[in-house]
Amino acid sequence: MAYKPSGDRILFITTGLLTIFGLVMVYSASSVVASSQHGMSSYFFLRQLLHAGIGFILLLILMNVDYHFWQKPKVIRVLLIICGIALVFVLTQPKINGAHRWLRYGGFLSFQPSEIAKLVLLMYVASYLQKYECEINQPVRRLLPFGIVIGLFAALIAIEPDFGQAICLCMITGVLLYVAGLSWRYITGAALLAIPVIYFFVIRVPFRLERMKSFLNPFHDPLGSGWQISQSLTAVGSGGLTGLGLGASKQKLFFLPEASSDFIFAVIGEELGLIGTSLVAIAFLVFFYRGMRIILRSEDRFGFYLGLGITLMVALQGFINISMVLAMMPTKGIALPFISQGGSSLLLNLLAAGVLLNLSHHNRPVEANE
Repeated sequence: MAYKPSGDRILFITTGLLTIFGLVMVYSASSVVASSQHGMSSYFFLRQLLHAGIGFILLLILMNVDYHFWQKPKVIRVLLIICGIALVFVLTQPKINGAHRWLRYGGFLSFQPSEIAKLVLLMYVASYLQKYECEINQPVRRLLPFGIVIGLFAALIAIEPDFGQAICLCMITGVLLYVAGLSWRYITGAALLAIPVIYFFVIRVPFRLERMKSFLNPFHDPLGSGWQISQSLTAVGSGGLTGLGLGASKQKLFFLPEASSDFIFAVIGEELGLIGTSLVAIAFLVFFYRGMRIILRSEDRFGFYLGLGITLMVALQGFINISMVLAMMPTKGIALPFISQGGSSLLLNLLAAGVLLNLSHHNRPVEANE
């Protein structure tokens, strides 16, 4: 007997639990700073709650929008143009924390076009590979125009500057190309071309070079460039097995920078200990497993590539953020999906989860005892 599932309930529940847990931790990690900066302890929490509400509404909508809609050339073309214009326009806006990343609407809300651009580009990549999968090793006819589009968007994101997000986008695209059958000679060529890019964007940029030094020796300058990572490790180490208790973090009291955003995993470790951080890691493993399960049952190649891109996007960002907090990778502005404070990131991940859940609606029938 066969059946066709109406949707992946486990993925939906996992997404919901991660988001709700994120709201709790954002309030815990940001309340003191919010009270000091804005006179209201729930300031950042309310912003996150608003984006979570909007995001879940959009998730429910996209769950019921046939994912083939995003494959239409006119739809992809319009979305790419809108995202391209937004990425150019954001460069004209005033800097916030040293970067041109945000478009503000009112004094309470802001938005990063680069976040939504990632999802749109995944749709473009999936559509392109579905159409030209058998011709992907034609360098001039197929790879060149594809590379120009990806390179243009990656460059716009990198000069905001947001080099970490640009690298993530290129890594996911590279994996999708490899799965599509791209020859190793082109992969090797791309890696060689990336060397001078990394040199000029990392080695020649003082603050990124300092991050590399801090990664190699987190405590070489604990009061300077190593302050953030040393405070992060202190927070995680202080939590032990069970943590100090929800709300009891000491490092969030103006010691750990970006405690509610990029380094919220450190606060989780301090307040909820190894048990809390392990449960978060398990939740992301569940998301990854369910995502892979969905794409392996996809009814067409577009769904396969789109689902794979979305699953990798969430899993890769989660892995990078956790590794960064634990000093296993250099620090970079990569949020912990669904959990870190940041409305744009939360909206992106909820939108992406909605598309992935719609993919599960269209999965091929499976045996009931599977």
